[in-house]
Amino acid sequence: MKHMRNLRLMMASTAFLALAGPSFALDGADMMKKLNAATSAGGTVITFEKADVDGDTVTATGVQVGSASLPGDTLKIGELTFEGVEETEGGGYHAKTVSFPDIDMSQEEGRFSAKDIEIAGLTIPANATGETLNDILLYETVSTGPIALNVKGKDVFAIEGIESNLERQDGGFTYDANVAGLKADLSQVEDASAKDAIDKLGLATIDGTVTMKGSWEVDSGKIAVDEYAFDFKNIGRLNIAVDFSGYTLAFVKSLQEAMKTAEANPNKEEANQAVGLAMLGLMQQLTFNSASIRFDDASITKKALDYAGAQQGVTGDQLTQSLKGLVPIMMAQLNLPELQNQVSAAVNSYLDGPKNLTVSAAPEKPVPFPMIIGAAMGAPNTIPSVLGVKVTAND
Repeated sequence: MKHMRNLRLMMASTAFLALAGPSFALDGADMMKKLNAATSAGGTVITFEKADVDGDTVTATGVQVGSASLPGDTLKIGELTFEGVEETEGGGYHAKTVSFPDIDMSQEEGRFSAKDIEIAGLTIPANATGETLNDILLYETVSTGPIALNVKGKDVFAIEGIESNLERQDGGFTYDANVAGLKADLSQVEDASAKDAIDKLGLATIDGTVTMKGSWEVDSGKIAVDEYAFDFKNIGRLNIAVDFSGYTLAFVKSLQEAMKTAEANPNKEEANQAVGLAMLGLMQQLTFNSASIRFDDASITKKALDYAGAQQGVTGDQLTQSLKGLVPIMMAQLNLPELQNQVSAAVNSYLDGPKNLTVSAAPEKPVPFPMIIGAAMGAPNTIPSVLGVKVTAND
């Protein structure tokens, strides 16, 4: 009797699990629809034919990616594989990895390829309202393997790999990105004058990296791009840094709505004007904290002076002396006496022995963008003092 009771319990449990099973299964179609809702906020439209589920793996087929502003013009991705998928609280989804098929596209004499494209730690919001960090599409890492553009059987542009990381923190996140092994072959340029310049400057082959680091504090909207650097062998390293506030989620949402309104307007001239006015209005919410541009020379300056001098029938040293005399005259026309002295001293120092040149802006207190716009319209010669502009060399 006891055995019969246990058997009934086991059968009832099995029946319950069988009936309950579908309610705990992943809904691949729902996940893809929510992914599209999240990307659509930025103007990217994702469509798919079907989404099959096997345990915690979702395989979407017939995937195409397009832009809301270019209806009918789509990129056929094919199959996307989401692994380690789980539904999050509230109806969103999290995937440990998202794998893309390799890309291999050919057109006329050109061919483009990209391999090992993957996203790790993808979070898809239940409701892509964009009001909090939980309501936007986030990832932990996006990476690719080799990328190449081949023309007439030769790689004219290639990248060894790309990796971008996003680390969420309280109230925001930090990010970094790296484009490794970026190479460009300019030896096939056919224009005679351009080819001569490329050869004289030693730019037939360009080899370098691109790196980026920064952070975003969502509540204050403070974005700090600490590093956005282009570093190329035998050329130099150009780094751009900028820091401003007011770029909140509400700001982003307003910007997206303005773009959507413009895209929906069939009158493109009117739409562009509307976007311009909207951007001008949104800029009123931003505050400038600091910015800088720095170039560290790696031999390109001397080559450029020699080449430019030869074009004018003088030596590179003679051109250098001419520039040193010309800069103060040009700066005097701008009526910026304090900055004129800085620029002249920095240019003279740099041309005498090129090492680095930096233009920075660091006001004592953050400056609202409306104040900058007002200065630019009413008294442009005050902008350097308003922003705390400095020009230095070889420091």
